[in-house]
Amino acid sequence: MQPRLSLVTLGVADIARARRFYAALGFRASSASTDDVVFFPAGGVVLALFGRQALAEDANVADSAPAFSGVVLAHNVGSEPEVEAVLAEAVRAGGRLTKPAQRAFWGGYTGCFADPDGHLWEVAYNPGFPFDPSGHLVLPPADPTA
Repeated sequence: MQPRLSLVTLGVADIARARRFYAALGFRASSASTDDVVFFPAGGVVLALFGRQALAEDANVADSAPAFSGVVLAHNVGSEPEVEAVLAEAVRAGGRLTKPAQRAFWGGYTGCFADPDGHLWEVAYNPGFPFDPSGHLVLPPADPTA
């Protein structure tokens, strides 16, 4: 398999509400979106919103009460003040702050919010992960011994 992440789909209780929340954060829906699914370009990956129950049915699993899923989406930014600005923007849009911006043990600056459906987002400034001219995160080269 070629390592690639193409699309992240969030199961949401109310697609219209979720669409408004993400639009308030600057996401712009693709014309491929419908009343049943919304697609947002997200810097080389697509963020999709789909009904939670329908998503569970499509994956052939039982829907369960929203709780910590072990997944946190990340939005990296270029500076510490940007972390605080994005967290404030998310709260104004209807998100819930779960971790105020603070210094991280790994040398960066980070905070977290939950969207209206409880999906967690980390907003982070990592001085070791710069952006390329297209705005994509640049990781250090792969470890040849791994």
